[in-house]
Amino acid sequence: MKNLLASLLAIAAVSAASGLVQPLHAQQLQPIDRIAAVVDEDVILQSELDRAERNILSQYASHPEQLPPRDVLQRQLLERMVLVRLQVARAAQTGIRVSDEQVDAAIANIARQNNVSLDQMRAQLAGQGQSFTDFRNSVRDELTSQALRQRFAQTRIHISEAEVEAAMAAQSSGGPQYHLAHILIAMPEGATPEQIATAQKKIDGIKALIDKGEMDFAAAAVRYSDSQNALEGGDLGWRSLDEVPAAFGQTIRSMQAGQVIGPTRGPSGFQLLKLVETRDASQAAPQMVTQFRARHIMVRTSDTVDDAAAKAKIDTLAARIAGGADFATIATENSDDASSATAGGELGWFAQDTYGPEFGAQVAALQDKQVSAPFKTQAGWHIVQREATRQANLTDETRRSSVRESIGQRKLEEEWNRYLREMRGEAYVDIRVGAGATKPAEPAAAPPAPASGS
Repeated sequence: MKNLLASLLAIAAVSAASGLVQPLHAQQLQPIDRIAAVVDEDVILQSELDRAERNILSQYASHPEQLPPRDVLQRQLLERMVLVRLQVARAAQTGIRVSDEQVDAAIANIARQNNVSLDQMRAQLAGQGQSFTDFRNSVRDELTSQALRQRFAQTRIHISEAEVEAAMAAQSSGGPQYHLAHILIAMPEGATPEQIATAQKKIDGIKALIDKGEMDFAAAAVRYSDSQNALEGGDLGWRSLDEVPAAFGQTIRSMQAGQVIGPTRGPSGFQLLKLVETRDASQAAPQMVTQFRARHIMVRTSDTVDDAAAKAKIDTLAARIAGGADFATIATENSDDASSATAGGELGWFAQDTYGPEFGAQVAALQDKQVSAPFKTQAGWHIVQREATRQANLTDETRRSSVRESIGQRKLEEEWNRYLREMRGEAYVDIRVGAGATKPAEPAAAPPAPASGS
């Protein structure tokens, strides 16, 4: 749960005050929340930053020495929160919406993955000083950012069949996999000579600290890296050669475990790369995947069918099925998914995320032969009946899909980081706390005024 909360740093503002009338002296002693940063027309409150900081401190409770000084940590957290705000705003501008049903499904899936009930999750959140409303809002922001990233990938990332074939051939011949970590000192697009020189000096200084043994790589990443995974020690996980950043692709073959190379200048800025360890692909865990077979019924929203009408229709169909009607017959007669309706809504065998995280979470939560309650995705309203489950080896088809996804992730990583830098550079961001503050922090709102005559 701590890791989960640390990954959801876009925490909502303070909970709404209760409607109870408080004595005047209590109102006067009530602390005033302050603005930590202004992001275009939105604000990040000091209370939000404090909660995010508490989450990180809790995560690193056993290794507090790995964290940077408080002002540096707050800057890193603020930058993450600024980027989340910008992504949520950009998603809204492009018509991306995350429904309450999608949030509910995601929270249920989080609870299931952590082997807790929703009530237990609420208690754990309360014990860590976070309200369930704040957590729910952070999940919504996270889903919104994921949807924006997915749309970006669909429109900006292109993978050729030749790339897939080459990567599959490399996998078939075995070959090594690399566990990597990196440190990034970012530079803006069109950086000036002074900005380049400053970044170069900073990355050289970090490399010197590591070479002299004055700081290990993970601690340096936490303290200095501008990467989104800085607070995870810059860990990039296991990657095959086709997933290694292009700037390091040739050099990494000759590296030894523990070796650090760089600095190398790439699209995002200057980087250091560490090879943590190497393994042979044949020694990797077997590539097994859980597959589901299911039927579904979908009701789309459109210019003539609004969300309320679609929900009413799917509820009616769900009631008919609960009353004993045949699922396949209902799907054939009513589903708006033309590709599956003629087969009684049959989807065949598929992996959990094939039809998106929301749909996959619903299927995974069911038992075989069980029918879901109506739920909503970006495609429309659904009912799904899980028919069977199996563990399957990756076939050539699913291997190809896996390889294509790996190549796409590598390309997306570079392009998405560039996109975020552009978004950040175009935005109005006014940091009001810490060493980078442009002006003193100011109250987000004045305390309530006493009633006249009191």
